[in-house]
Amino acid sequence: MSNLSVKERLALPPQEMPIQDSAARTKNMREVALGYTAEQAMREAERCITCKNAPCVRGCPVGVDIPRFIMEIQNGAFKAAIDIIKETNLLPAVCGRVCPQEKQCQLECTVGKSLKSVQKAVAIGRLERFVADWERESNKLTVPVKATWTGKKVAVVGSGPAGLTAAADIARAGHEVTVFEALHKAGGVMVYGIPEFRLPKSIVAYEIDNLAKRLNVQFKTNFLVGRTGTIQDFLEKEGFDAVFIGAGAGLPKFLHINDENLVGVFSANEYLTRANLMKAWDEAHAATPLFKSRVAAIIGGGNVAMDAARMALRLGAEQVHVIYRRTRDEMPARDEEIEHAEEEGVVFNFLCNPSTILGNEQGRVTGMELQRFELGEPDASGRRSPVPIAGSGYVFNCDTVIVALGNEPNPLLTRNTTGLNADKRGRIIVNEHQKTSLDAVYAGGDIVQGAATVILAMGDGRRAAAAINRILE
Repeated sequence: MSNLSVKERLALPPQEMPIQDSAARTKNMREVALGYTAEQAMREAERCITCKNAPCVRGCPVGVDIPRFIMEIQNGAFKAAIDIIKETNLLPAVCGRVCPQEKQCQLECTVGKSLKSVQKAVAIGRLERFVADWERESNKLTVPVKATWTGKKVAVVGSGPAGLTAAADIARAGHEVTVFEALHKAGGVMVYGIPEFRLPKSIVAYEIDNLAKRLNVQFKTNFLVGRTGTIQDFLEKEGFDAVFIGAGAGLPKFLHINDENLVGVFSANEYLTRANLMKAWDEAHAATPLFKSRVAAIIGGGNVAMDAARMALRLGAEQVHVIYRRTRDEMPARDEEIEHAEEEGVVFNFLCNPSTILGNEQGRVTGMELQRFELGEPDASGRRSPVPIAGSGYVFNCDTVIVALGNEPNPLLTRNTTGLNADKRGRIIVNEHQKTSLDAVYAGGDIVQGAATVILAMGDGRRAAAAINRILE
């Protein structure tokens, strides 16, 4: 570690992440952000001033010891760094790519606050990604220590971040774990929702393979809990001692306006699932039908909207427009994703929203009627509310509409599980230990929180696993 003073560290420039050229990357599905080199990672790590009160740790939903792992990177001890992260975060290669660090650990970074810019905070997420990739590419994976088998069995519903994290912690305690996944491939939203150009599927497969091989976690795909089998079946017929529900929130929200069922209208869920999980983009090898767009309009302003917009470009759309009823300042998407979309040619239409979808005699989308808005007073979330401007409607021509307004839990599981309490939105109600209203049944992730981040879902999985391990002692 270099003997730089705090003043000298604050003067060091942030290391820019290398990325693919914007014109080239819209023609391929390869990852946009290319990652730090070892030299860049060590330089960026030197910017950390190792605060005694470690505010960055408070900003991390799973409490990673950030100053300690960054200090190891400063010393070039990359293996020690990744081992520290994995004490609390089992998916660092994923979190380093898709978690909103600028709203969590990096928001609290003293360096960023000293420089009055969260963009100049120490790039904690990029450093996390670097050492995770280094471990995988160097084949330096530490084999998890598994306790002696206890004879207890736990069922995990869903193989997304919450489910995988819970499965790992429960398996390490010596319990037999089986993960039940509704789709034909494990990984949850990391596989069907997040595009390859943001999160390569080989990384998710690597983590799942490690769970299966090193901790003997069993995976059963094409198993829809609530239809193929029930929570009661697990506990009363299959001999499971506890259940964790991490089924996510896969029910898309729609606009509820006229002609939303026209050909060319998609939920972002369907659009991204076709492209990501079912590889519609790979026409030479996949049988998944690909809808050919000329002008695609994406409704929404979150990360899923950015994913859908950037995917539409890669699927051949000539123009892609994001339709958002507030301004850029209110968009919930990560700044990095918005910037990448802009670089790639996505057009942003702010302060407008569709009132009607238009179609032709063949039942296909021809456009939308858009209503203009202005911003009024802040709503319950703190964002200024959009107020429609009377008489300001106009026609926007397009042949594809992708609705990216968020998701809610699929009600199938809760409706078919007697005694499982949920709120009016279908989210399972849990206590501080993630326990549901049913004995030995716990839940976490999007099915509890609504749309959450990967790291928040993982935090739920860790709390639930700890509670399950306690009751099975």
